[in-house]
Amino acid sequence: MTESELTYESFTNDPFQDLIPADQTKGASQILEWAYGNFGDSIIYSCSFGAESMVLINLISKVKKDAQIVFLDTGIHFQETYDLIDRVKERYPELSIKLKKPDLTLEEQTEKHGESLWKSNPNQCCFIRKIKPLEDVLSGASAWISGLRREQSPSRQNTDFVNKDERFKSIKVCPLIHWTWDDVWDYIQKYDLPYNELHDFQYPSIGCIPCTSQVSSSGDSRDGRWAGSSKTECGLHTASDHSK
Repeated sequence: MTESELTYESFTNDPFQDLIPADQTKGASQILEWAYGNFGDSIIYSCSFGAESMVLINLISKVKKDAQIVFLDTGIHFQETYDLIDRVKERYPELSIKLKKPDLTLEEQTEKHGESLWKSNPNQCCFIRKIKPLEDVLSGASAWISGLRREQSPSRQNTDFVNKDERFKSIKVCPLIHWTWDDVWDYIQKYDLPYNELHDFQYPSIGCIPCTSQVSSSGDSRDGRWAGSSKTECGLHTASDHSK
């Protein structure tokens, strides 16, 4: 099997599992070159516009100036996130950045499931506002890119460069698996990249307003998401069905 024939059905293991990256991007540039060479216009970057996203957008722009980037616009993001998207569009005008909204408006979700679904059933809220929209986006794509890093959390420590995505029946490419939080910020500062201003106020990971909080100490970069609950993932990066 050649690289150009790699599909979800034919995937057996990461073709870069033995790669020991020695370049300054810790393999990210090589993986992106391969991904866009392999999948062309049929690969989509699902972008959260977090700190890792700023690194990936910059690296992607050097490989494919008109790459497709999708932001899952739940309708309950911080204004700072929307402001950042505008700044990124100005800096990278050739990139195709689209905001994907859920089928249900917040009002329709309330009518169907009650007030503040993110409190009563956060998994279902994530399914409606993030997972289902990404399913729609990936329905015509061969692969997608994610900014997962192994250091982020125990659930992500075994992530490979190229993964068989059981949740979306796709190929998931994760160029930043060997990057540390310090690596991410060193790169942002080195290239003077725009970033979400909330990072300056102890928000290491930024998602929807109701499910994101400040942190009081350093540590897991996922701290501050769904604080006070056992929930650690929205479901985009797990094989489980979070619709219930």
